[in-house]
Amino acid sequence: MPRLFKKFFLIIWLTLAASVVIIILTLNFFETLPSASRLERQKREVVLELAENLLVTDGEDAARRFARTSEETVPVGLTIARIAEPGICVDGSTAETRTVLKDGVCYRISVPRPYSAILDTLGPFVPGLGILISSAISAAALARYLIRPVVHLRDGLSALAHGRFDARIGHMMAGRKDEVSALAHDFDSSAARLQELQQAQRRLFHDISHELRSPLSRLQAVGGVLRQNPAKLDTMLDRMDREIERLDVLVGEALTLARLTAGSRLSLKTQTLDVIDLLNEILGDAAFEAQARAVSITASVDDSFLAEVEGELIYRALENVIRNAVKYTAEHSKIVVRCETTDRLLKVCVADQGPGVRRDELERIFQPFSRGTDAAPRGGYGLGLAIARQAIECHGGRVHASLPDAGGLAIMLEIPRQPAMFNPARDWG
Repeated sequence: MPRLFKKFFLIIWLTLAASVVIIILTLNFFETLPSASRLERQKREVVLELAENLLVTDGEDAARRFARTSEETVPVGLTIARIAEPGICVDGSTAETRTVLKDGVCYRISVPRPYSAILDTLGPFVPGLGILISSAISAAALARYLIRPVVHLRDGLSALAHGRFDARIGHMMAGRKDEVSALAHDFDSSAARLQELQQAQRRLFHDISHELRSPLSRLQAVGGVLRQNPAKLDTMLDRMDREIERLDVLVGEALTLARLTAGSRLSLKTQTLDVIDLLNEILGDAAFEAQARAVSITASVDDSFLAEVEGELIYRALENVIRNAVKYTAEHSKIVVRCETTDRLLKVCVADQGPGVRRDELERIFQPFSRGTDAAPRGGYGLGLAIARQAIECHGGRVHASLPDAGGLAIMLEIPRQPAMFNPARDWG
């Protein structure tokens, strides 16, 4: 059961329970037990009746002696006074006073109203007042409990809307452990992911600009040489062709990565393919190219793996990883490719005998335009592994690197038989 539901239930239930208890206690106090105000009223009535009877029957002196005696024993504030206007004696009695006409003299016998009489007036309203106060307190507590995180969430969303992706609200939940705090932590995770994507985008723009600058600068140099020495036209045209080819490769890989990264709302165009056949085709081409560096490829892929995949993406991922191994392995060395199949996964491990990377670079080499420290002088743009990871992950798979004990670098690709429904999809129309 959700924690927020439990808290709401407890607050509302306790409010109703407190209201019922207040009603019961108030009714019990005012209905079953003799109240102080009721006793005071009875005492006033008795004293007033006795004083009035004594005044009528025994005269003023007897009534005043009674008043003094009663005040010494049961003080209620009894007073007896003469009134100058006898006409007031006609119907001048109230709950606190009596008017008596004796021997032509008008007397007023009075007892002041005690403060407890106020309780008699407010008594019927006490249950409702208690319910009103308890419900107001609980409603205020509940509203505060709900509104504070909503305000923090609103401020966080406003910060995101203004491009401040470093906004965090999880620490403002004051130790809460319910759905609201889970929502705040999900917001923090989303903001962190947006901040990471923003930083990656800025880094990508910077890296693309840097990579484009070198061939463009060389093309400008070629133009300058041609103006100074037109006789070198053929040589400079060959150089221009090489630089343009490099630019074409760079732009093509950048576009591929951009499609893989930005096409998350498009569906995969899958077909049933034997991924092992694709791998064998790539290994055949790679083995032919590796002969130039006396590199051999040892493969253990004598099986089949039918999967629902987008062939072009899987082909690019496998090709990039294997060509990277051919490029960076040492001369007169070998590349080992091993496959392992399960009911739902194909695991392909490609291990070379190159310089490898530092342990802290194992994750960084999958970022665009990132290469190992020792790999940078060998050329390339650092996009191959980034494209491979994006292509595999869009099928719900996984790509990671490790450092074998014998040296070099090993790349593991895990390709699912069925693409996961929640993973980013791509369109290659």
